[in-house]
Amino acid sequence: MPLSVPDIYQKLLPKTNCGDCGHSTCLAFASMVVSEKIPLANCPHIDRARLPSAQQQIDAQHAAGKWTRRDMAADALQWAKERAASMDLADLPERIGGRLVENKGQQRLELPYFTATIVITPDAISRKDGEPLNRWEQVFIYNHLAQGGRRHPTGNWKGLVELPNTVSKMKSMRSNVEVPLIHHFAGRSSELIAAGRSIGGEVIQDTDAGADVRLLFRPLPRIPVMVQFWDADSQEAFGAEVKFLFDETITEHLDIESILFLSERLMQLLCDKKG
Repeated sequence: MPLSVPDIYQKLLPKTNCGDCGHSTCLAFASMVVSEKIPLANCPHIDRARLPSAQQQIDAQHAAGKWTRRDMAADALQWAKERAASMDLADLPERIGGRLVENKGQQRLELPYFTATIVITPDAISRKDGEPLNRWEQVFIYNHLAQGGRRHPTGNWKGLVELPNTVSKMKSMRSNVEVPLIHHFAGRSSELIAAGRSIGGEVIQDTDAGADVRLLFRPLPRIPVMVQFWDADSQEAFGAEVKFLFDETITEHLDIESILFLSERLMQLLCDKKG
């Protein structure tokens, strides 16, 4: 029988909440043992005679995937790869841009990605310069291949909330993308411009837009993203604000989750965060 959190708490731990394991309570420690594979031996007060057999039992349930926390990025990447498995490389330049080249007898697509180039083969996606792509980047690129869109951008910009089926995603966009950008660049709009330019952003001068900064990015040839930024104004008691805009064709090229992944990656690059 697998050992559950209550089993570990009741049968193996001292239930003193001493904190010597690095967790606030014995129950919290038991939860981490089950879901995060923390070793039982991290509790210095556990019965050492019972430890080997209990740890062996827990290792077995971890190997079987019992109650462990799923690796969401790995699951998303596997799903995206399966979606794109039937892609025809020869069809991609017309659909999403880039150019086909042959390398050592293998056909591949070279596709602009921010200021770099990515290489797409039937088996993998990588950067041409050798720098790794993180798994979420691979997810939205694979989904871009699978989505089937062909249209070029029209220049008709829409906020995320204006796209279909995005209302439930607005909280994620706010907390994972907009708020980090606001905290990082409030009172530092010139630094936002410099950061944007360093990753290929173009400053758009448009007095009618009202924003202090407008930056146009082209992460992928058919997927432009506009970032609008209003800096804090102490005299008017306004806090800083940011808004992402997408071409109306974006849902033909990316699913909604991938739009969020792309937006978060753009935030990371602007804030110089590791992804």
